[in-house]
Amino acid sequence: MKSLGIAALLALMGGMSVQAQDTVRYVGNTLSNVDYHHGQLNSAVGVHNIQTFRANRDNPENNWTYNHAPMLAYWNNTFYLQYLSDPVGEHIPPGQTLLLTSKDGYHWSKPAVIFPPYKIPDGFSKKNQPGVAKDLYAVMHQRMGFFVAKNKRLLTLAYYGIALDAKDDPNDGQGIGRVVREMYTDGTYGPIYFIRPNASWKLDKNTYPLYSASKDKGFVEACNELLNTPLMMQQWVEEADRNDPLIPLKKEVKAFSYYHLPDGKTVGLWKHALTSVSKDHGKTWEYNPLRAPGFVNSNAKIWGQKTSDGKFATVYNPAEFRWPLAISTSDNGLDYKNLWLVTGEITAMRYGGNYKSYGPQYVRGIEEGNGTPPDGNMWLTYSMNKEDLWVAKVPVPIMADVKGPVQEVFADLPPGEELKYWNIYSPVLAPVQIEKGSDGKKALILKDKDHFDYATAERVIAESRKPVIEFTVVPRQNNHGVLHIELQGPNGQAAARLIFDADSSLKAKVGYREAGIIKYEAGKTYTIKLEMDCNKRMYTLWVNGVNKGLKLFFAPVPYFKKVMFRTGVIRRFPNADTPTDQNYDLPEAGKMDPEAAYEIRSFQVK
Repeated sequence: MKSLGIAALLALMGGMSVQAQDTVRYVGNTLSNVDYHHGQLNSAVGVHNIQTFRANRDNPENNWTYNHAPMLAYWNNTFYLQYLSDPVGEHIPPGQTLLLTSKDGYHWSKPAVIFPPYKIPDGFSKKNQPGVAKDLYAVMHQRMGFFVAKNKRLLTLAYYGIALDAKDDPNDGQGIGRVVREMYTDGTYGPIYFIRPNASWKLDKNTYPLYSASKDKGFVEACNELLNTPLMMQQWVEEADRNDPLIPLKKEVKAFSYYHLPDGKTVGLWKHALTSVSKDHGKTWEYNPLRAPGFVNSNAKIWGQKTSDGKFATVYNPAEFRWPLAISTSDNGLDYKNLWLVTGEITAMRYGGNYKSYGPQYVRGIEEGNGTPPDGNMWLTYSMNKEDLWVAKVPVPIMADVKGPVQEVFADLPPGEELKYWNIYSPVLAPVQIEKGSDGKKALILKDKDHFDYATAERVIAESRKPVIEFTVVPRQNNHGVLHIELQGPNGQAAARLIFDADSSLKAKVGYREAGIIKYEAGKTYTIKLEMDCNKRMYTLWVNGVNKGLKLFFAPVPYFKKVMFRTGVIRRFPNADTPTDQNYDLPEAGKMDPEAAYEIRSFQVK
C-alpha cells in the first residue's frame, strides 16, 4: 500500500473528524419520485392541510399575487401567520408584510398589513450595482417572523431590502434594515421601529425610529433580549451587514432552523439540508455546515423540531424540485428513519411572476419558545406556488400505518374526533369539514367552487389484499361537479376509481375507458360496497344493495392502503421537465365554478 501524502492524510483526518461529530443523517431507504406530485410516498396519518389565504387579483381588498415565506407562532391562545407579499413577482417592488390570525388553525382572519411599503429616496444607488432609485419602494425578505420574550411580549419582525431591478439581490448587505413591532393581546399592534438597520442606511426623520427610543420599557427589554440571543441572530445572516458582530456564523447559509437535543446541544439546519451542531446554544458551531448524509433537499427550506412526544421531525421537499412536502421522524434527533407525505398536491399557478416556483414549499413550524398549541400536534405553514398560503396540522405521534377494521358513522362520533384518522386537503373555495348534512346530522362534506383546485379527503386503512369497503355518499347535485373515489395501494398507486360525474352518471374506470354503472339523482343516498381482491385484480361492486357485477382493476397493487375522495381529476402538471418560470397568467384566473357538494355519512372497512 502506497503511503499517503501530507495533504491527502490531512484531508482524510478532517473527514474522520467530521464523521466523529454529532450529525443529522437520513438512514431510511425510502426516496421520493419526482415524477409524481406525491413522490410515491405513503401519507402520514391524519394530516390536515388547510388553505389560509387564496390569491385573487380580482379582489379589491387584497389583489397582490406573490405571497410567500410564511412564519408561524402560537401566543395568547391564537395562531399568528406572517407572510410577505409583492404585487406580481419576487423582488419586484413594492413589498409588504401581512398577518393572519386564527383561534383553531382552521378558520383564519383576513390579511392585515403589519409592515407597509417603504419608500426609497430618489437617487439611492448600490456599490457595484447599476441603477439608481427613482420612485422605488423596498421589497421585503425575512427568515424570522416572531419572538416571544421572557416578559411574555410577542414581537413580530420583518426586513426591508432593496432590489434595483428584477435580478438584483435584496440580501446583499446593502439593504435598509430590520424592523420590529409588538403584538398586543387585544389584537392591535404597537408602532414600528428599526431594531437593526444596515450600516449603510442612514436613519433620518423620514424613517422609523430605533427601538431604543420607545418609552415602553418592556418592549425595549424584549428587543434587547432578542439581540442577545445567538440563535435568533443566526436567522438574520442573509440580510445583515456582512461583518455584523451579532451574527455568530458568518457563512453563506440560508433559512436557518434549529432544535435542541436532550443533552442540550443544538442541531442547526439550513437550505440544501446543510447541518451543524452547537454546544453553546448557537454561539459557536462544531463544524462548518455540511450536507446531512442521506438527505435529499435542494434550495427550498427544511424545518426541524422536537415533537410533543419527545421525538423529532424534519419537514422538507425531498427532491431537487419543490414537491412533494414530506416529513421524516427520529427518536434521537440525529438519525432519521422514514419519509412520509404531508401533501402531494400542486394546484395550478394562476398568476405568473418573477421567481415563482411550483409546489408546496418554504415550510416553517413553530420555533422553540414561540408557543405550544394545546392539542400537542405539530403545526406547519407553507406557501403553494409562492401564491397561496397554507397550514398543516400533523398529529403526534406521527405514523403512516393503522390497524384493524374501520366503523365510522360521522353523526355518532365525538365532536372534534370525526377526522382523527382522515387526511384532508381543504382550499378556501373547496372546503372539507364536518357539518350538518341534508338530513340534519353530522357528515363529512366536500364542497367545491374552485375552478383551479379541488378538495380531497383520504382514509388510510389497514393493509389488506381483500378488504371489504363500504361508504355512504349523498351528491347534492347531478349536473355539475365531479367526485372521484379511488382505492389505492402503497405509494399512492390507484387500482380502482369510481366517478360521480357531471352527466348524472356513476361510472367506473376500466382501463382506458369509463363504464357506466347507474344514473344517480341529486340528494339521494348511495351506499356503495366494494369487495376487493388483489389476487384476481378484480372487485365486486354493490350500490344500495344491488350487485353491479365484477370490475377489473385499471392498475395492479400488492395490497390496499388508502381510500381517497377527490372533487376533481388527478393532476400531473407540473412535472420535472416543465419550464422553471411561468411568465403568464391563466385565462380567467379569478373564475369560480357553481358549487358542488358531496356528503359522506359513513365509512367502514372489514
